[in-house]
Amino acid sequence: MKIVTVHWRWQIAIVIALVIFGYSEIARASAWQGIEPFKSRREDVLKILGPPVTEGHNGLMTFKVAGGTASISFVDQNFVRTKKLRPEFAGTVLQVILQHESSSDTPESMNLSKQKDFVKDSSRDAVIYRNLKDGIVYTFINGRLRTTRYTFSESQIGRARH
Repeated sequence: MKIVTVHWRWQIAIVIALVIFGYSEIARASAWQGIEPFKSRREDVLKILGPPVTEGHNGLMTFKVAGGTASISFVDQNFVRTKKLRPEFAGTVLQVILQHESSSDTPESMNLSKQKDFVKDSSRDAVIYRNLKDGIVYTFINGRLRTTRYTFSESQIGRARH
């Protein structure tokens, strides 16, 4: 009887650990370098990436990173109003756009066609894989990864609304 009780407790502990691990993966899916849409702020971005190479009048900041550039935009009052978000989301990161200068990644090397959460859209030279549930979009041009966009997930925007 004692062995069965201990075994049962281990099963519960493993199930709880898997649930927590699974949730943390979903919650972090749209983060890049510790920068997460709807959570990170300008100060966080500057602390992680240092000073930007350029900064636009609308707050868009561009950074030189390994393999290309990262452009980071922020939630403004207009976005808060049109999407009916709570006011405290103003000033948080809206999205991170990575421009890959010479990536060798392909949809096949990233196994995107096998991942059910990604929707594929194709045009003449571009193929786009979107996962809105996790807030990530990959753009391939002539078969090579050119842009990765990290944005808010469906659940994040749902929680951010009034």
